[in-house]
Amino acid sequence: MTDHVHDASCAVAHGDAPAPRDEPKTLVAIFASPMSAHLLRYAQDLGYRTVLVEPDVTKADGAVSTLDAAGLDANTDVVVCDHHREELGTLLRYALAGKTRWIGLMGNPHHEGPHVKALRDLGVADDEIARVHRPIGLNIGSRTPAEIAIATLAGLIADRNTRPGGFDF
Repeated sequence: MTDHVHDASCAVAHGDAPAPRDEPKTLVAIFASPMSAHLLRYAQDLGYRTVLVEPDVTKADGAVSTLDAAGLDANTDVVVCDHHREELGTLLRYALAGKTRWIGLMGNPHHEGPHVKALRDLGVADDEIARVHRPIGLNIGSRTPAEIAIATLAGLIADRNTRPGGFDF
């Protein structure tokens, strides 16, 4: 029998040690959708303070209507959950101007995202536009809103922990 090497993560997983206390973190989902609902629900289990921003107040109960009301700070991750909305450029410009840790937008990586033109039309510099991550999440072949949310959160965890994601350790 080999000696068991103490592994802090293993001890936490088995309930033998408390989970480390992370800095406060916020996840802001922009635009109500089935994916944003899963994203915010799962993020709460991961210790995020969650905020849904939905400018159309008829689309989501409990959402705030502006990013200003979301309380952006250096520990905030912003995920845009719809790239077809006309408010896309305005909201992304505001997020880029704020103190956010990470900003990402759902979308197909094989086409230029509509956010690029929307932001350029608003006078946002290319180096700022490049801060918007697209696609978001780990490439796990997600097909459902719940799977997309899990892939997105896994990508955020990997990024926060300066890891590449996937199965490379």
